[in-house]
Amino acid sequence: MATDIDFSFPDLTEAARRHIRVFQRHQFLDRFAMGLTVAVVALALTDRGMDLVQISLLFGVYSLTTMALELPFGGLADAIGRKPVFLVAVGASLASLALFLASSDFGVLAVSFAFIGFGRALRSGTLDAWFVETFRAVAPGVDVQPALAKAQWANGMGLACGAVVGGLLPDVFGATGLRYGLSVYDASYWASFGVMVCVLVYTLMAIDEAPRSLTPRALVQGFATVPAVIVGAGLLAVRQPVLFLLLSALALFLMATNPVEVLWPTHAKPMLTTGYANTVIGVLTAAYFFAIALGASLSPHISRLFRRRHATALAAIFVGLALAQVALAMQGNIIGFVAAFALFSVLLGASETPASAILHACVEDRQRSTMLSLRSLVQQLGAALGLLLAGALADLYGMSVAWSVGAVFLCLAAALSLVLARRVSAETR
Repeated sequence: MATDIDFSFPDLTEAARRHIRVFQRHQFLDRFAMGLTVAVVALALTDRGMDLVQISLLFGVYSLTTMALELPFGGLADAIGRKPVFLVAVGASLASLALFLASSDFGVLAVSFAFIGFGRALRSGTLDAWFVETFRAVAPGVDVQPALAKAQWANGMGLACGAVVGGLLPDVFGATGLRYGLSVYDASYWASFGVMVCVLVYTLMAIDEAPRSLTPRALVQGFATVPAVIVGAGLLAVRQPVLFLLLSALALFLMATNPVEVLWPTHAKPMLTTGYANTVIGVLTAAYFFAIALGASLSPHISRLFRRRHATALAAIFVGLALAQVALAMQGNIIGFVAAFALFSVLLGASETPASAILHACVEDRQRSTMLSLRSLVQQLGAALGLLLAGALADLYGMSVAWSVGAVFLCLAAALSLVLARRVSAETR
């Protein structure tokens, strides 16, 4: 594994700087469209007559669809090109929004959530792979981690801004919608649809990928190569110690942190004044995304503190996350909770790009999208296991104990990352 030279944005070629800016705008727009519905999805479903069981089932449809299709479509992106697959993902997102706006029937909403999962599976590892490959072409030998951090910052900012606007739109335009027989929350979904159309246009115009043959025969051949690409990526992950250690550490990381990301509102709400609890939770949701964006922007500086040894930086971040998660679990008042949650969220944002830099250094272009999809699948499985375990522990002993136990998985992830650091160091000599 070769060592890349340090990243300096002013010293990059104009082509490299433009490439980063194009992808930042794309990531912001795409995540802004998603963020518009994040803050109101549960409320919008309740307004459509769904109970908690039905809401859980709908999210289950989304998760199962995503996990079932994650690897096949990552392999397809490697076979026929990243841009065409992403454009189909945008089409799936538009279909899901249209179905959601058109009906309050559980069956139709289930199809809508299946389209969300379909779009998520199509998105996984597509333009991220394109970004890394093109960056390496226009900036050969340069450390890609800070470039990934800039993209991750735009990603977090898009979600944060979308969550803020998505929460405001029902209050501003909800009454107008009611006069026309619409739901109060439809304004956020219409806005998301409009921004997603902009994402479609921007992708067509700004994302420049060398075209590949998309004739019916080429598509058939592309689908035919998917199983071999998936098997090859899986064997690479198992046989290459660096990838195996990294994916194992990331699974443990999600086992620990996903229960906090999902369940924190239920833990924080009892600490709040009843009349303003929902408003504060909404503000904290936006602050959470802003903190993740801040963490992403800080991650290159953290890596430089560790002399760009990304695995060592990742281990340090995991230790910090473990301490922040224990501190979060111990809080009994909202001020302490917000402070600990802010630190936790910043470290969460800082953890993404060191792991991505290690993965991209180990993978060839022909398997990059598939490996990113495999990473996503492993993380989703870890997140699901962690949520099940945390739910059982919280039911028996309380949320504080569940989160504190989760911190143990972060310590294990940090230990694996240190082993990973030694392995990477040995391979770069």
